[in-house]
Amino acid sequence: MIGYFIGKNAGPFFSERSRQIRKDMVESEEQRREAEEKAAEVDRRLGNLETEIASLRQEAQQEQAAEAERVSRHTEAEIAKIRQHAEQEIDSAGKAARTELKRYSAQLAVELAEQKIRVRITPEAQDALVRGFVRDLESPEKFSR
Repeated sequence: MIGYFIGKNAGPFFSERSRQIRKDMVESEEQRREAEEKAAEVDRRLGNLETEIASLRQEAQQEQAAEAERVSRHTEAEIAKIRQHAEQEIDSAGKAARTELKRYSAQLAVELAEQKIRVRITPEAQDALVRGFVRDLESPEKFSR
């Protein structure tokens, strides 16, 4: 009896078991293929990652160089503005100094002339100058010319 039950049920059991094993093998094969595809995609991404990193580094270097150039131009422009302003200040200070020097020179000349006149003008010379001035005022023909 046991042999009968085994014989009767063994065929379909083993047949079902074989079908299940084949199905599991097909699913395993599909999963293995998907895993390999995913691994290949990861490898491609890693390969692209190195390229992207190199590209980003190069782009960063270019941006750094461009920024350095921009800063250099800006600095040169600022230096030129400062230099121009300094030159204007120097010119202005030079003009002010020349004007002050002319004023001072004129003041010294007037003071020196005043000293010379004080030394040379005696009371007799003053009287002679006043008499000559009064005489010129009294003769109208000198002013009518």
